[in-house]
Amino acid sequence: MTNRPKLAFIGTGGTISSLGRDSLDILDYTATGERLSAEGILARVPETASVGEIVAVPFRAVTSPGIGFADWRELVRLCEGLVAEHPDLAGIVIGHGTATLEETAYALGLTLTVDCPVVLVGSQRPMSALSSDAGLNLVAALRTAASPASRGRGVLVLLNDEIHAAREVTKTSVARLQTFRTPDFGALGHVDGEHVRYYRRPERRHAPGTPFDIRTRDALPRVDISYAYADADGTAVRAFVAAGARGIVSAGLAPGMTPPAEAEALAEAVKAGVVVVQSTRAGSGVVPETTRLAEIGILSADNLTPQKARILLALALTDTRDPAEIATLFATY
Repeated sequence: MTNRPKLAFIGTGGTISSLGRDSLDILDYTATGERLSAEGILARVPETASVGEIVAVPFRAVTSPGIGFADWRELVRLCEGLVAEHPDLAGIVIGHGTATLEETAYALGLTLTVDCPVVLVGSQRPMSALSSDAGLNLVAALRTAASPASRGRGVLVLLNDEIHAAREVTKTSVARLQTFRTPDFGALGHVDGEHVRYYRRPERRHAPGTPFDIRTRDALPRVDISYAYADADGTAVRAFVAAGARGIVSAGLAPGMTPPAEAEALAEAVKAGVVVVQSTRAGSGVVPETTRLAEIGILSADNLTPQKARILLALALTDTRDPAEIATLFATY
C-alpha cells in the first residue's frame, strides 16, 4: 500500500467558504456573513480525506476584495513555515475568493520561496448551494497538489476541472462555472476523477528563485491602473501622480493605445520619473513595442492583464527604477 500524501489546506475565505441563507441562494450569500474556517470546509467535504492526510491551516476568512499585499506576504511566510514544519509535505492548497484569486496566484507565483506545488482553488457557488462546485473543486485541487507532475510548473489555479497557470489565467464571467480561462493559450491540463493530466508547461519564469522577496517588506511601491476609454483626458493619471504613484499601468485601448489627452498625461508622468507600463483592456494579446511608446518612454506589459502588470511593476520597483531592467523583467516573468 502506498503512503498517503500529506497536504496542507489554507482557507482564506471567499465563496468556497461561504454559507448562504438557503440552498438556492447563489448570488446574495455574502449578506449572511457566514464563512467556514479551513477546518470547517474540510468537515463539509469529507471526501477530501480520500486524497491524503490533510492539514487544516487557520487563516483569516474574508471576501477576496479584502485581500492584498499584507495577505500575500503572510501566505509566503505561512507556506515557508509549513514546508519547514512538514518536510514530507506533498503540496499546498489555498482556498480563495474568485474576485482577486488570479492576482494572489500571480503574486505568489513571483514571490514564494518553496518548491512544492501550490494550488489556488475557489468556487462560483457557495458551499451551501444546490449543485455547488465548491466540494469537487477542492477535491480536484488537492489531487492536483498531490500529483508529482505538478512540481516545477509554478503556482496553479484549479476550478471546473481545469488547471491553469497563475500568470496566464483570468476570471472572465461573473457567475458561470467556467469563468477562469487562459485566453491566449488554454489550460495546462485537466483533472478527470482521480487522474491529473497535463498537456503543456508555462514558459515564463516563476517562483521559487525569483529576485522578489516580500517576506520582510512593509508595503509595495504604489502602482495604479488608469483605464482608457473614449475621451479619457488624463485626470486619473495626474491624480495618481499627485498621490505619489511610482508606477502606472495604462489599461489601454487595444492594441495598446490611449486617447490623445490621456497619452499626454502619461508622457508627463514619465517625465516626472514615474514608470509607465502599457497594457490593454482587451484581456488578450501582446502590446507591441512601438516607436510611439519608445519615444514617450512607456514600456510594454507583454501580454499581462493590467491587474497582473501592476503586481509585476510594483515588485520590480522594489529593486530598480531603470526602464531597461524593468522591461527585461516583463519579458522574463
